[in-house]
Amino acid sequence: MQNIQTRHKALIQIISQETIFSQEELQEKLQAQGIKTTQATLSRDLKALRIVKVPGEGYRLPQPGTRYMASPAPVSVVSLEFSGQFGVMKTQPGFASAAAVLIDHHPSRPIMGTIAGDDTVLLVLRQGATQAQAMEILEKIIPDIKSHLIA
Repeated sequence: MQNIQTRHKALIQIISQETIFSQEELQEKLQAQGIKTTQATLSRDLKALRIVKVPGEGYRLPQPGTRYMASPAPVSVVSLEFSGQFGVMKTQPGFASAAAVLIDHHPSRPIMGTIAGDDTVLLVLRQGATQAQAMEILEKIIPDIKSHLIA
């Protein structure tokens, strides 16, 4: 059985590099990479990653400033803790990749990037960026994030 993180990374890669118009086509691309998935699982993955189908343009990753980014993130955050230029966000199992995609696709200067596991996201802050600046960005992406901050 394929790991959700592997599927999510593959989906993001395929959709960012190719124009895909159907779930069947997307399943074929995944299968070509050795990832077998059902249509139901694919639908759940697309929803979790906030990937949308734009008429005439195919599937698209969420873009900053769109209504897809403005609504609450499809993640269930358990905790967030900072140490120096790093942050560790714990989520419910299976939600870390979705959170990381939303953070990585936000035009954020304080947050340089993320690395996601199944239930953990490592946030890497830019040199000189403050934790307060990172929290400001995270609050825009995940509105209730402040309630999960460990001081």
